[in-house]
Amino acid sequence: MDASTQHRTLIVANLTASTPFLLQEVSRLAAERPTKFSLLVPGVDPAKAADWSLETAEKLLSRAAGSPVKGSLGGQDPLESIREAIGGGSYDDVLISTLPKPRSEWLRKDLPTRVSELGIPVSVITPPEEASPLKQFTDQFSAR
Repeated sequence: MDASTQHRTLIVANLTASTPFLLQEVSRLAAERPTKFSLLVPGVDPAKAADWSLETAEKLLSRAAGSPVKGSLGGQDPLESIREAIGGGSYDDVLISTLPKPRSEWLRKDLPTRVSELGIPVSVITPPEEASPLKQFTDQFSAR
């Protein structure tokens, strides 16, 4: 497929950039149609240690996509970072990967709606909230 006609998806993720949930979705999308994925990681706080690196995310996402995925770090404002990326990248859509709803700053600030107002289709993937060990324990015994 010609690179100019290939579908282009901008993945926006931070703490979820290397998670199995995102990797499965990228693999699924790549199987649906040939897609060139790019990763944007906004809001990286250099003062805090990350659980992953951009290089690790690129490697894992490339494996899931079946083709190279190039990543870049954005600024502190996720919306402005996305605006800059789509302004210069001619993307067909944006895939926002967030933390589970109770912990997602991006969902609290309604980032997906704000990005869609830029005139580009947006989809959001959010891993299910993991139950706390206490909840798992009480669920186990309440089922008896």
